[in-house]
Amino acid sequence: MTHRKEFLTGVKAGLPVCIGFIPIAIAYAVSAIHSGLTPGQTVTMSLIVFAGASQMAAVNMLAAGAGAAAIILATFILNLRHLIMSTCVMKRLEKAPLFARMGLSPFVTDESFALFTSDDALPGSPYTFLGLVAATYIPWVLGTVLGCFMFSLLPPLVADSLGIALPALFIALLVPGVRKSLRLLAVVIFTAVLNTVLSAVMSGSWAVIISTLLGALAGVFIMDEKEEATV
Repeated sequence: MTHRKEFLTGVKAGLPVCIGFIPIAIAYAVSAIHSGLTPGQTVTMSLIVFAGASQMAAVNMLAAGAGAAAIILATFILNLRHLIMSTCVMKRLEKAPLFARMGLSPFVTDESFALFTSDDALPGSPYTFLGLVAATYIPWVLGTVLGCFMFSLLPPLVADSLGIALPALFIALLVPGVRKSLRLLAVVIFTAVLNTVLSAVMSGSWAVIISTLLGALAGVFIMDEKEEATV
């Protein structure tokens, strides 16, 4: 398969995410501007950060009057799960040149991780992952720009309702794999229940991190190699 075909394969795989990212980006932009950011600052955050959950958390904390240090620490904790996801993505890209892996690493998201590591039909090529990046990063930035134009038309309540698209999108990515594997379903249920329990006794960010780590650990013992290859 040529590099061009690998890239287009990645773009095609990322198209469902592309469609889902636009309303989420609009919701983020509307929330950001209502929180006091300028359109330029709002778009710049999407260009540099490219993390929906972290950007939403940051603008909500900003609206609540939190300082820069608190926002940076909170988003850092929230994104600790990327240590696990990036390791899995880079494992598939281990034959790629170091400069290619370094260039692609900032663009690992929940969605690109889920698609790239769970779909064995996707080539483990940096060009395929670059296609996934193009199908997610560009719509995210364009959706943010569109949201900046729409902020005066959409009240914060509507923006909050658009935000449900983020967890809904990730659930949609999980469903095909869960349908093929009862063991994967068990790991997902265990992680979700654990996160719910932990959220009652600690902050949501730490609950996500700990439940993700323990869920991944459980998956090591529950999933076997043959089943992982078919998920």
